[in-house]
Formats: sequence, structure tokens, C-alpha cells
Amino acid sequence: MKTHFLSCCVLASSLVSAQAADLSGYDQLDIEAPHRSTLLQGSVWYPAASRTYKSRVGDNPVFYGTEVMLGAGVEAGKHPLVVLSHGSGGNMDNAGWLSSALAQAGVMVLGVNHPGSTSGDSSPRRSARFWDRPMDLDAAIDAVLADPVFAPAIDETQIYTLGFSLGGLSVLQTGGMRMDLETYATYCDEKPEAVDCQFFHKGRVDFRLLDAEKMNATYRDPRLAGVIAIDPGMSVGFTEESVAESELPFLFINLGTDETLWPAINVGAGGTDLVGRLDNASYLQIAPADHFSFLALCKENGPEMLIEEGEDPICDNPEGSDRSQVHRQIIEAVLSFLAKQA
Repeated sequence: MKTHFLSCCVLASSLVSAQAADLSGYDQLDIEAPHRSTLLQGSVWYPAASRTYKSRVGDNPVFYGTEVMLGAGVEAGKHPLVVLSHGSGGNMDNAGWLSSALAQAGVMVLGVNHPGSTSGDSSPRRSARFWDRPMDLDAAIDAVLADPVFAPAIDETQIYTLGFSLGGLSVLQTGGMRMDLETYATYCDEKPEAVDCQFFHKGRVDFRLLDAEKMNATYRDPRLAGVIAIDPGMSVGFTEESVAESELPFLFINLGTDETLWPAINVGAGGTDLVGRLDNASYLQIAPADHFSFLALCKENGPEMLIEEGEDPICDNPEGSDRSQVHRQIIEAVLSFLAKQA
């Protein structure tokens, strides 16, 4: 298995039409979650064993989507499973460049939409309920392991969570790290301009009105073999005890250097030093890059549309940066980490 992963590390999603055999399989999954009032949306990316028809997932006026084989058969054998948690305002398919590349390398990927913090449904108040998201991921794993088509193809000893930004917090919680409500509330009171507090400050969120018992609880999933966090936020709120007790292998990726990273997402020695406080953590800085480099490739008119809408410059790249190259480096790092755990 390790040889298979390493031989595929150079794979990256392409926006150019590919042969059907080079596309990942894709389908969607309804997820029952007792803590939610409605079904969660899930998407499964997987190595395809048959041809159906091409579809483009995640395409919109700003971002290029990813071509897939919709509803194709699943390649025989047992495959690792990566459960993906999107960032604030993102969705389960906007990292299709990553999910597709992992699937083509023999990894199954399960994306989840988090109500209250997903595209078109991103509320500061509901996003502040940090406990909902790791519970979403737990429910998603339950669902895919109960699915008669996908479950037989999953290696249950190789289940991982991977999250970006707010999703980074969620997956670290699944790895056993616990938040302390008072610590994080005080942090945002003192630093409302911090990048991981701004959104909540705009919504006039008072963290002290939230359910402290749920916020401070453990959401560790014992089925996990490791956790991957990319530019995770809110790590200042983790309890020292829970960090010290975290024994899983972790991979942390920061997009930028100590000189360019927002302090709130820098988990290296120049930031919260979360990496240095863990016994089994790998750390990679990718530069030149910034937080938005994780997002999909933008279409030609994307930047202009964002300016007209008054949105963040999420299509802008740092000087000398190639977003597709950043994507390739992330893919290689993730596959290398998975290979080491196999």
C-alpha cells in the first residue's frame, strides 16, 4: 500500500478534460445525525472501477469545478478513508482538486456539509457552536460504514479526518483536543481583530452565552488513525491537558511562513506552537502561499466579481505563488502522511 501511495504523490486535479479512467468516482450520501434537525449532505470521492458519464462538481462563476465519473463502480479492495471538513462558508465539494487527486491515488474521501457554516448558510451564531461539526464528522463515518456499497471498500484501520481553517478545529476535536470556552471567549474579547474572531465579532456573538458543557466536551473519535489540519483556527482555545493527552499522528500544514501567516492559524513555533506541544506531529510550511491558496483555482473574471460583491480577495495569490503548485504540494504531503501510517 505504501508503494501505491508514494507512486501517486505527483497526482493533482486537472481542469483539462481527462480520460474517463483518470477521473475519480463521485456520488452523494444522505447522513442521519441525531444532533441535527435535517439530514446532512455528504459526498464520496473514490477510485473508480467503471465508466458512467462525466459531471463537473463544485463549478461556479468564481471557481473552476472538478470533473468526475458520477456514480461509477468502486475499485475493488480496501482503501483508506479521509473525512473532509470544509472551512467557514465552504462546502463539501469546493476542495474537489484535493478529493479527486486523493481518490485517484487509491483513497476514499467523504466530504460533509456543515449546516450553519456552509456556502449560502454561514451564520456567526451557528458557526460558534463548535461542537456541532465534529459530531457531523462522527455521524458521517457512521453513515459511510453502514453503506452497503462503500463500506466494503473501506479499510477501517485507516480512517482519517482532514480539515481546513474552521474545519481544522473540527478535525482536531475529533483527534481528542478539547476547547475551553472561557479561554477562547477571553481571547476574542481581547483580540476582536484576530482573524479567527472577526466573523463572530461581526455577528455580535457572546461566547459566554453558549453551552459550556458542550463546548468543553471531548469529541474524540476512537476509529481514527490520524488527523490532518491545514491552517486550523482557534487552537488558542485548546486545553493544555487535552493537547498533552493527544496520541494520534497529526499532520499540520501552514500556507505561508512565520513572517506572512496570520498568528491565529500559525501552529508552529512562531504562533501557538501547537505542533511543539504534541509528541507525534509533523509540520510543513508551504510558501509562497496564503490562507486562500487552499481554495480552488479561480476563473478569469473571478477577482473582478469578488471586488464587485465586496468580498475578500480570495482569488489573489501572493507574489511568486502558483496556486496549482501549492495544491500539488498539499496533495503530496497528505499522501506521504497516509503512506507513513499504512
